[in-house]
Amino acid sequence: MNEPEPTTGLRTRLIDVGVDLVTAEGAQALTLREIARRAGVSHGAPRRYFPTHLELLSAIARRGFADLQHRAAHTAGDGESDPRARLTALAKVYLDFALTQRGMYELMFRHDLLESNRLGLRETSLPLFGTLVELVGRVRPQADARIVAGALWANLHGIAQLWGWGSLKLTTDADDCTPLLNAALDAHLGPEER
Repeated sequence: MNEPEPTTGLRTRLIDVGVDLVTAEGAQALTLREIARRAGVSHGAPRRYFPTHLELLSAIARRGFADLQHRAAHTAGDGESDPRARLTALAKVYLDFALTQRGMYELMFRHDLLESNRLGLRETSLPLFGTLVELVGRVRPQADARIVAGALWANLHGIAQLWGWGSLKLTTDADDCTPLLNAALDAHLGPEER
């Protein structure tokens, strides 16, 4: 049975407010009271649609995964048939998202949200990893693509976190994280043929 429009409308508005809040102020600002206040409803209203705080946070994080997936689908190697070029483009999209959407990125990878699997959050995060595995498998057909993709993803996640904190810029004197991205790709895929 479909929910009546007002319910769906308020549910969507709560998520929209959460997305705006995490974008502007970071994941720590995502309290039920603040989301309700900004949505113009009582502090108890979110509980009608999201029985737990984790469910509301998961719904907001799902938007982040959808946004990242959309960006990846539309910019990561459009028109590229070369898997290495597509992997490079995908990695750039991932790092750009992590660095420009820091609050959302932090929320998306919160262990408690992924562990609870509210609203199928784990499944929401898997398609992008599947693309990574597929491309790694095409670049390194003799390797265990899931393991190499996992190591590459961990490396990208580390670059994003350390760059965002300023640690890598300080230690490498790099102006941007492109040289680090290229080094990570070379380390996991082998040097690019030039």
